[in-house]
Amino acid sequence: MTEFWLISAPGEKTCQQTWEKLVAATHGTNLSTNNKFSIPDLKVGTLDVLVGLSDELAKLDAFVESVVKKVAQYMADVLEDSRDKVQENLLANGVDLVTYITRFQWDMAKYPIKQSLKNISEIISKQVTQIDNDLKARASAYNNLKGNLQNLERKNAGSLLTRSLADIVKKEDFVLDSEYLITMLVVVPKANYADWQKTYETLAEMVVPRSTNLLFEDQESGLFSVTLFRKAIDDFRHKARENKFMVRDFQYNEEEMKADKEEMTRLSTDKKKQFGPLVRWLKVNFSEAFIAWIHVKALRVFVESVLRYGLPVNFQAMLLQPNKKNMKKLREVLYELYKHLDSSAAAIIDASMDIPGLNLSQQEYYPYVYYKIDCNLLDFK
Repeated sequence: MTEFWLISAPGEKTCQQTWEKLVAATHGTNLSTNNKFSIPDLKVGTLDVLVGLSDELAKLDAFVESVVKKVAQYMADVLEDSRDKVQENLLANGVDLVTYITRFQWDMAKYPIKQSLKNISEIISKQVTQIDNDLKARASAYNNLKGNLQNLERKNAGSLLTRSLADIVKKEDFVLDSEYLITMLVVVPKANYADWQKTYETLAEMVVPRSTNLLFEDQESGLFSVTLFRKAIDDFRHKARENKFMVRDFQYNEEEMKADKEEMTRLSTDKKKQFGPLVRWLKVNFSEAFIAWIHVKALRVFVESVLRYGLPVNFQAMLLQPNKKNMKKLREVLYELYKHLDSSAAAIIDASMDIPGLNLSQQEYYPYVYYKIDCNLLDFK
């Protein structure tokens, strides 16, 4: 995906001139692709409110971005084997993210500009907090279901030493309802088949001769049945272990086995039922969260531009999509273009400095208002 630089500079005689200057400085040098970034006439309020709001918006920006990334990442988790389809599901207002950002229009219905800046930020905060809470609840329910299903699937796979035997054995493999006799199941390494056949009748007293049968094989071992008298169980188990034959603890119980199969079918059906609605919810709420995030960026640019450039409101917001190879050069061009705005920004200000209202702590500082929008929302490539 893509990185954008959202910047603003004060209007020259007109904002159009500011725009044309930027285009002239970057045009033809392949430094960046540029778009005007449209911010409506928002209510300014008092300087004190703007200074406080600047800090709050920085926190809100980080929070909304984290929710956007959480929703995107969970979409990838839910899609599992179809992860290549994640990007096509991560849309904002029905269009891809780059298109949405480069053609950004303020949503007057969701965020009425007659409201104060603080109210608009609170609307966004409540909206995204609700999405975050809903995501936690939905993810928890789906993850529990998925986890239970995976546990059952795991029981039915893997080594004969650990896997469930319910789908391998049949009723006729066992002597059932006998007071004296019991059928046991033994895992024998393939290399030891001949030893098993030679020795199983003598591992303990009271083993029924010629009672062993091979029921199932995997790559490493075979599952053999053997019938013996109940009183010989402990002795047989001990001697079998000495000979590298592992007796499995298993009792044939038709009702339990049927219940396990029904549980697996139920969980699998429930997962399929929940999958579609969950993906739809994630798509809708990713879009909502992403749109909210870009509105927070717009609010931040507006507030910082007023704090830096003063009143009346007169600045041009611009969206740059830097060419990755020329980012350093683009920074130099922008610095030359705007260094007259703030001589103290000849270099990035030390992170320990704290100028009220400018959010400089732990952040890059330039003579122009600057915010990065990073659309790399997923942990995998």
